[in-house]
Amino acid sequence: MQTRICCFIPFLLLLTILASAQEGKSLRVMFYNVENLFDTEDDSLTMDEEFLPGSDRHWNKNKFYKKLNNIYKVIIGVGEWEPPAIIGLCEIENRFVLNQLVYHTPLEKFGYEVVHYESPDRRGIDVACIYRKDKIVVDTTFPIRIDFSFDPTSTTRDILYIKGAIGLKDTFHLFVNHWPSRYGGYLETIPKRKAAAGILRQFTDSLLQVNAENNIIIMGDFNDDPLDQSLQKELMVKTDTLKMNPMALYDMASINTNLSIEGTLKFQEGWNIFDQIIVSGNLLQKDNGLRVRAPGYQIYSPDFLLVEDEKNLGKKPFRTYNGFKYEGGYSDHLPVYMDILYKE
Repeated sequence: MQTRICCFIPFLLLLTILASAQEGKSLRVMFYNVENLFDTEDDSLTMDEEFLPGSDRHWNKNKFYKKLNNIYKVIIGVGEWEPPAIIGLCEIENRFVLNQLVYHTPLEKFGYEVVHYESPDRRGIDVACIYRKDKIVVDTTFPIRIDFSFDPTSTTRDILYIKGAIGLKDTFHLFVNHWPSRYGGYLETIPKRKAAAGILRQFTDSLLQVNAENNIIIMGDFNDDPLDQSLQKELMVKTDTLKMNPMALYDMASINTNLSIEGTLKFQEGWNIFDQIIVSGNLLQKDNGLRVRAPGYQIYSPDFLLVEDEKNLGKKPFRTYNGFKYEGGYSDHLPVYMDILYKE
């Protein structure tokens, strides 16, 4: 397992490329794999039996509402002074659980709106986005289907596309992802993640061909690290900014080497950075209307999201379940975020 990302960009150069914290206003964007946010009702069209009151996990309404409150606590924590303006989410079962999160927790006072479509995933989990309507204007949304020509019966989560604007003038294009997992073997599942990357690349290429200055933000759980094939060869992300290209895609997780923790999830003794934020080069230009604020990508890792890893030493994310034992934690992933500067 790859546990650390190498970087070749001097920190002072990074600060030159990224916009100064004193320029303009900023808003925060966040991504969080919340790990199995299921309701307690049986959906006959999906394989959700694992999270029902009669299952081995004994999932019930009390556990569901505790999970919602945990997610709310994380969102508030990431926001610091105020909750993030844009939040990409994955492992969401349906619109109902999103409505419960947005309208039936203290998040309701911040005016979040929901963007969600049902994916063909067999377990019934989807990607989604919630955004603050006082900060963001949304113009267009649609799901992007991921089909596998080499395995036509296999299904996965859609990619969620959102076209929006900040300050009524600075347009952005957001893609929320949850690529196929490594379940069944890393090598065996590489083609599926490469297929997802290829489809996403078709959309980003189209946007950049129409307008080389389009602002593209890609976030998600890619089930791959920044240097894996799906991201490097198929999506063609860059991991340094030595030769800046406004039309290239840059992996912000690779650019910031001063992270608070080694990864966003832990497998055995090793950390991975599966949860990433990728941007088009235009967002790294100092004179752009929208631009990434230094230091860019961050992993949110307060003490309450971590527990002692008694088996492999160090810390690990505090999960809702440890195997089938209910722990009442948060997720097996840590959330990630970055700030975007803009001018009114």
